[in-house]
Amino acid sequence: MWFPNDVTLVIAVTGPFMLAEVLVTIYLKNGGTQLNSVLKPACLSGATLVAVLLTGCGATEKSNQVEIYGSKEPFTAQAIYFVLTDRFVDGDPSNNHETQGLNNPTWQLRLDGPDGQFANVGYMGGDLQGVLNNADYISDMGFTAVWLSPILDNPDEAFTGDEPITFGGQFKDGGKTGYHGYWATNFYKADEHLISQQLSYADFTRALHDKGLKTVFDIVANHGTPSWTMPVDQPGYGELYDAEGTLVADHMNLAPAALSPQTEPLHAFFHPYPDLVKLSNLNENNPAVQDYLINSYLYWIEQGADAFRIDTIRHVSHEFWRTMAERIRAKHPGFYMFGESFQYDANFIAQHTQPKNGGIAVLDFPLQKAMVNLFESPDSDYGSLSEHLYLTHGPYHNPYELTTFYDNHDMARMNASDEGFIDAHNWLFTARGIPVVYQGSEFAFMRGTAEHQGNRNFIGQSRLYQQRDNPIRQALSTIAQIRKNTPALQRGLQYNLSLVGNQAMFYRVLVEQGVSQIALVMLNKSDTPAQMSASKFVESGTWQEQVTGQSVVVDNGALTSEVPGHSVRVFVRNGAVANPAFTQALLTQMSRQ
Repeated sequence: MWFPNDVTLVIAVTGPFMLAEVLVTIYLKNGGTQLNSVLKPACLSGATLVAVLLTGCGATEKSNQVEIYGSKEPFTAQAIYFVLTDRFVDGDPSNNHETQGLNNPTWQLRLDGPDGQFANVGYMGGDLQGVLNNADYISDMGFTAVWLSPILDNPDEAFTGDEPITFGGQFKDGGKTGYHGYWATNFYKADEHLISQQLSYADFTRALHDKGLKTVFDIVANHGTPSWTMPVDQPGYGELYDAEGTLVADHMNLAPAALSPQTEPLHAFFHPYPDLVKLSNLNENNPAVQDYLINSYLYWIEQGADAFRIDTIRHVSHEFWRTMAERIRAKHPGFYMFGESFQYDANFIAQHTQPKNGGIAVLDFPLQKAMVNLFESPDSDYGSLSEHLYLTHGPYHNPYELTTFYDNHDMARMNASDEGFIDAHNWLFTARGIPVVYQGSEFAFMRGTAEHQGNRNFIGQSRLYQQRDNPIRQALSTIAQIRKNTPALQRGLQYNLSLVGNQAMFYRVLVEQGVSQIALVMLNKSDTPAQMSASKFVESGTWQEQVTGQSVVVDNGALTSEVPGHSVRVFVRNGAVANPAFTQALLTQMSRQ
């Protein structure tokens, strides 16, 4: 009899054979008992044994059927809306600090470009109150979690060192402020531009939780502020303070090679060599630095953070992340984290997902690049995504636990048509992974522009009101709500049927803990309707289409539907997987994941 690779069959006879009940257990490579059934000997005759093991034999089976899933990670149920807080909505003008910085002001530092284009490197007024005021705007689209850019305290002046930043420039920090939150001077303190007198971060997380939204806290470990090349040393820059406000590290406006950690205690937090531009390079090997950082992360979890996004994860050693993950999860078992390793090599970024390196998921940059190439071009082929999914034999510990996206604040906004954004969302919210959408992409805000060309421009409350009925946002809301209400789309195994040209068709299958659901996804990114048909492993019974609400009864092993241009159809069937061949194919894929 045949079983998939890495499947072990255990049969235990509990009494005289003809009278005994037989305990049958199947174990899978990716963990856990997948089937644990008590069967009468009558069920175990000849060639029917495989089918019995996979589907049971009527009244004599006393437990659930085989489990099928992509991941059991609870956070895969989430869909994440990413907010660059200062550039979202000004909910509390009293915390804008428009006169801060004196000779090095921090408010609305505009960079002008050609043809009226502009960007900004100063504070613009967005805050936690602005996010909270729009919690319904976010949740109405089907999002269940909000990832905020770091809320940590940043310097109170614009940076005077380095080369001046200009419109469209990169990797220069001169004249910029820490509006983005990534230049922390105190890892235990929230920035005064973001919190309000009546709204601390803990207040904010409680209020979001009341709205049914989780919070993703953005953490940094490799760097603090820009720290040298200033004409005159500036307050905050190159400095780190602890939870009590005590100075614990200071670069003293010295180049890394000039630091003397052996003789100057305030230099001990830093590596004596540079990493990114003029940012201080924190020495994660120093036990004092480890305690400083990890204890700060624990503090923010206590304030309500539900998950972490880790900035620049590849710039810090695996040893640190293993230590950090163990300490975090010792107090908060199963705490979900995903990191940014800005590389397009799957084998490289997958290192972080391995348990020996901390078991931290990553943003799926290889798939992101493939998605942009696909959805920016009408003549592209869905088949180009296949190799980046790594549904089997891949480098990731579990590909279903990656966060998937097509653009963000650090790269050019996707330069697609409205239909391209709609197609991207239809894929993002049905395929494997945890979807992430950057603020404004729900209406193609500043499409095609990079960081200092407008990609981080201020959105504001009036623009959100104006865009509530944008067709991109409406289509996004439809498919995101479907994912929110369909467990199979959240953590179900993805079994591809066809990814060719303008069409993609695949199953998502979930059988676990009382849930048994198959979703059949049909995607059409062409301008015209397409007749799409599935004939492989189509279970008999009633399938309900989630976009239209219509039901289809299948009894001939085929399901056909007309899918409008730039649209999606999601057929869902609740109930056991009845076809042993389908179950066998799914188990085989699971064993090779």
